[in-house]
Amino acid sequence: MEQTSDPNRTITTRRISFEPSLEGLPKLFATDEDLIRSHLVAVLTSLFPDGEDFFVAAVRHYRDRITDPVLKKQVAGFIGQEAIHGREHRVLNNALADLGYPTHRIEKMTAWGLGMRLRKAPPITNLALTAALEHYTATLAELLLTSDLEKEFSHEGIRDVFLWHALEESEHKAVAFDVYRAVGGSERMRIWTMKVLRPGFAIFLAIHVLVSILSTPEGRKRGALRKSWRSFKQSEIVSKDVWSRLKEYDRRGFHPNDRDTTELEAKWRGILFGEEGTLNELLVTKAAA
Repeated sequence: MEQTSDPNRTITTRRISFEPSLEGLPKLFATDEDLIRSHLVAVLTSLFPDGEDFFVAAVRHYRDRITDPVLKKQVAGFIGQEAIHGREHRVLNNALADLGYPTHRIEKMTAWGLGMRLRKAPPITNLALTAALEHYTATLAELLLTSDLEKEFSHEGIRDVFLWHALEESEHKAVAFDVYRAVGGSERMRIWTMKVLRPGFAIFLAIHVLVSILSTPEGRKRGALRKSWRSFKQSEIVSKDVWSRLKEYDRRGFHPNDRDTTELEAKWRGILFGEEGTLNELLVTKAAA
């Protein structure tokens, strides 16, 4: 099958450390000390380290079958970015665990489940799942990069982690998809993987956020959850627009680059890593393409 890649898309591995900016992290770090937003972030970041490892393994399995030199270079960038995402989210997970969030428990559960899938499931299904989850994360990344994050997170360190992650998810959003297409993955499997994943992942998140909240004293206070829900249901993350963007993946012939975010990415690369980028001081070494 013809291999596809965008020759104008460069995927840069940025070696960065957020540990200094996470010192003194408060228990409820979302704006107005919101319960649901704080625990949603805790659950999401718990999934990322082993989720990123799964993505890398799924793509790396087919690395030797990629002949397009542009796509090969993009795969290298994808693996580099995802490896650092996993490392930095483990740092955040440790900080949140110290505050009483069940991040380590969720990490262990995720590692077991995805490890089992890598051992037992056909590799092409793991790649299909990776491509679908990358669309999920790219959709949320675009939402973050176009939202007023101060309404969501009052803690600057948390905002920085998620802005950096959102930028890089946008930069490599098509890599797993292009590998899947290049190695002959079918449209039927791609679409049905997302049809199952889309509601399943949302339900999974909701259950774990609720369990996380109810495991804390502040979450069990009478009326606390109800008050938080009244605020959270106004968030863009639960809007019909986000669900519609996720459903775009079901269209035959869909490609992640159909939704053009190149200007958005360029804007945030400048803000975060330009000449006076706000995150430059957190870079450990010079970024490598």
